[in-house]
Amino acid sequence: MGSISAQGEHNNGEGLGRRDLIRRSAALGLIAVPTMSFLSACASGGDAPSDTASKGVTSKDNPFGVAKGSKMDVVVFKGGFGDDYAKAWEAAFDKKWGTTTTHLGTQEITAKLQPRFNGGTPPDVVDDSGAQQIKIDVLAKSGQLAELTQVLDAPSLDDPAKKVRDMLLPGTVEQGTQGGKFVALYYVYTVFGLWYSGKLFKEKGWAEPKTWDQFLDVCAKAKAAGIGGLAHQGKFPYYINVVIMDLIAKKGGLDAVKAIDNLAPNAFADNPAALAAVEAVYEVVEKDLLMPGTNGLTHTESQTAWNQYKAAFIPSGSWLENEQLKQTPDDFDMKFLPMPVLADSKMPFEAIRAGAGEPFIVPEKAANKAGGLEFLRSMLSREWSTLFAQQANSLTVVKDGVDPNVKLRPGTASAVTAVKAAGTNTFAYLYPDWYSEMDNEIQAASNELMAKRIQPKEWIKRAQAAVDKAAKDPNAKNNHRS
Repeated sequence: MGSISAQGEHNNGEGLGRRDLIRRSAALGLIAVPTMSFLSACASGGDAPSDTASKGVTSKDNPFGVAKGSKMDVVVFKGGFGDDYAKAWEAAFDKKWGTTTTHLGTQEITAKLQPRFNGGTPPDVVDDSGAQQIKIDVLAKSGQLAELTQVLDAPSLDDPAKKVRDMLLPGTVEQGTQGGKFVALYYVYTVFGLWYSGKLFKEKGWAEPKTWDQFLDVCAKAKAAGIGGLAHQGKFPYYINVVIMDLIAKKGGLDAVKAIDNLAPNAFADNPAALAAVEAVYEVVEKDLLMPGTNGLTHTESQTAWNQYKAAFIPSGSWLENEQLKQTPDDFDMKFLPMPVLADSKMPFEAIRAGAGEPFIVPEKAANKAGGLEFLRSMLSREWSTLFAQQANSLTVVKDGVDPNVKLRPGTASAVTAVKAAGTNTFAYLYPDWYSEMDNEIQAASNELMAKRIQPKEWIKRAQAAVDKAAKDPNAKNNHRS
């Protein structure tokens, strides 16, 4: 997830996963959320281990001073992207620097790493994502994250005349900034929206819907054919929030997005765009257009049912294709669909939520911080970006970061087409990373909405209460979108 984020939550079939992915994000906090005791432990922490053996001589080609023959400790979230890409990176890094890298791929980020952060012995690089992610804002507030601006200002490996920051897609730095400091590299360029089977639509003669009314019409036709209209990952309301929040953004425009991120007193309350979006989603529930049972399913269960043609649509980020490789029929023809628009929307149908997800961090107390920083600089090279695309079927935040000779799968290719069609009509929310508790509370309200336990106006009331609560956070004054 995995956030962007960015994110969101991914899973490779080995138990719960994320992408919070957010962004991969994931059940974002619904599982194993760090407590105040963890905050306290992090704040006091153990003494930083001595890293004299991990310091080398700095130079133009070695800006952080990686020590030849030093040890590296890398932990990655093994979810929808797997971890083969990280193993390929580590092999390339060890070959170049003469280092010896210890690798751990896991979905149990909090369980594996909380004791290490508490004890002052964290890894050198962490892909901090998944349902059991240690929240980036929690780590930042407790001083556990190294400042990464030095990576941005280092020479690019592809063109030493340029800085690393010049090679990144817009929004990458903003996404990873907490309290005015750049502390997390959200690496995967993710697009969010709905997904459908090109094969199913062709067989049924359904047209790709561009308006919400057209979307409801396809859902009704699917129901008449004995197929669910919309499936969603019921146990992880992060995903249905993709629909709700995208509709709010497209209906209300960027001002609506910024009002939510900036914790405005009317972010949801007295906001016609927000109410229209929630009512639109609730209409799917009221008209019984959901895939039967979807409210009680995990993300992989719902997605697999969708792969079995039991639903016309499902919401997700562009990690979906790689996450479902084993479950997707060869002729499924996975397609990405920007969120259909409500009447009088300020953004066009082509507009999409797109941005950086999958946060990579270098802990402040890493034994080989120099190695960790250089590892991130290497990730932002075209070579490593292409390795990721080949292994994980996803794009990165590196501009033109994939060798054009690499063939993409149908879903990923359709996402690339959507990005090109969107042009500058893209948007992204920052509140899930800035205020994880607020995000969890909005997700909880969405869970109640989809189960018909609350009505749209009550959802609005709960979402605004979550915003008002987050606004009392002293750190909120450092987070602002202009």
